[in-house]
Formats: sequence, C-alpha cells, structure tokens
Amino acid sequence: MSAAARKAVLAIDHGTKRCGFAAADALRISALPLAPFHGDGQGAPLLDFIAALLRERDVGTFLVGWPVNMDGSASARAAQVQLFVDALRLRFPAQRVVRYDERLTSKAAEELLREARVPPARRRELRDSFSALVLLRDWLDSGEPDERLGPDGGAGERAP
Repeated sequence: MSAAARKAVLAIDHGTKRCGFAAADALRISALPLAPFHGDGQGAPLLDFIAALLRERDVGTFLVGWPVNMDGSASARAAQVQLFVDALRLRFPAQRVVRYDERLTSKAAEELLREARVPPARRRELRDSFSALVLLRDWLDSGEPDERLGPDGGAGERAP
C-alpha cells in the first residue's frame, strides 16, 4: 500500500461556479460530503479553500471528477478540468491527483438527496458535494484505480 493510500481522500466535483467536496478517512471507513466552494473554478480562492481543507485532514489523494460523455469521449469541459488538475498538481505536489469518470454522478446524487427527503430548494446547494460523494464511493468500490477516463484520453469503462 502506498503512502498516499494510507491517508485520507478528498473527492472534488469541479464546476465553473461551484465545486463539491467529499472526504474518506484513511481507513476508508467513512465517506462524507463536505461544504461546497462557491466561486470561480479556476481561481486562486478555490486552491486556498482546498488548502484549508488540507489543514483539517491528512489527505494523500485528490480524486477529481473527469467529465466524460455517455459514449466515453472526453466532454467539452475536460480541458477546463485538466487546467484545474494541473493547478492542483502544481500547488499541492505532495498529494496524488487521480482523474475519474464522473458520468451519472449528478443523477445519482439527486437520487440520494431525494431518498433522504431533502427539500428540493436545498438539493441544488448540496448536489455538487453529493456528486463528489458518489464519485468517491464509486472509486473506493472499484478498488481505488489510478485513473478511469474515456477512450480518447478521456475513457475507460465505468464499473457496474
């Protein structure tokens, strides 16, 4: 087991106006949604927000949702997310950054929120962090692969 695997994981559902976060502890016993970041998805304030999260937990891995179309190709947002990934790697060189197919995470997050009887008005605020939670659970259930992308730099098959 690598040193990164013995530390917490921070999952990130990157967006242009809001980014959702979820975390799993080092033992992978619990995975919880965290407060979202509201603001520019490419700005320094987002990286500062992440730095504050790192002060709260010993994170070894950033798990970043990779935008993939249903056919497995990288979506139009992939270039923006790659810029964010590059900024993460530059600012936080001690953490491993893993990109992971985020297809259908928003839909699954909506279902979780509905099942939890969260009022519709509150769902929008929580959706991004619950999407990060779905991404994190999927990655953990898949055995924590290094990456799962699409066939053209964006692919790979999603675990059932």
